[in-house]
Amino acid sequence: MATAPEDTVLHRIDNGVAWITLNRPEAMNAVTWDQRERVIALLGEASADPAVRAVVLTATGKGFCAGADLRGGSAPAGERVAGDVARMIRLGAQRLITAVLDCEKPVLAAVNGTAAGIGAHLALACDLVIAAEPARFIEVFVRRGLVPDGGGAYLLPRLIGPQKAKELMFFGDAVPAAEAERLGLVNRVVPAEELEATAREWAERLAQGPTRALAMTKQLVNASLDGDRAAALAAEATAQEINMTTADANEGVASFVERRTPKYLGR
Repeated sequence: MATAPEDTVLHRIDNGVAWITLNRPEAMNAVTWDQRERVIALLGEASADPAVRAVVLTATGKGFCAGADLRGGSAPAGERVAGDVARMIRLGAQRLITAVLDCEKPVLAAVNGTAAGIGAHLALACDLVIAAEPARFIEVFVRRGLVPDGGGAYLLPRLIGPQKAKELMFFGDAVPAAEAERLGLVNRVVPAEELEATAREWAERLAQGPTRALAMTKQLVNASLDGDRAAALAAEATAQEINMTTADANEGVASFVERRTPKYLGR
């Protein structure tokens, strides 16, 4: 029996962490239209929910995400006309990646297996990436005669530089987890049996942090790669002004003065 659509993305909140888990292991978690929309909605809910202070994206089975599901589960298609493909990309893969980049909480990818195509970009859009030793990252588009989508040509050069990005995209070779860590695509590689525990440790540590300050830090770092120095410094000053109105900023300063461990509430 096919898995019901509502079960193809698992969701729970535990100790301030929203766990979003792709759950189509029989398809290596190739993402369907329904799954994509569910993940986008859950990331939006995480941004708005004060009880959520960090997010983990992961998957069941041997694959993190084998790309877009090209065999089914997508929106119905009629006769194609000029503009349809661009619109599909804007409203589909690009919205998914943007939802990760714009989420107001830190998003951690726990990559359990193969991350290919949009699956690789889904992981690389996250703020931190922990990979199991068997994981692989594949810019699979060239193998299908396609141009990378889901912001790949935007994300990859910013992580590893244009020359190495072109190498991965031109050849489409699989990058093992250890090599991905060396290149800077991954923060840490751990044995498969330690992936969930490591992701939990990192995510719960983030969830105990000053949530609004982390949100603004994420925004500043992401924007810094696109703007000039003047824009970056102006944005930094504005973020500082806003953040100093938060309870957590006041708690951070008070705890320093009082020589105690801060207790952040995410507000």
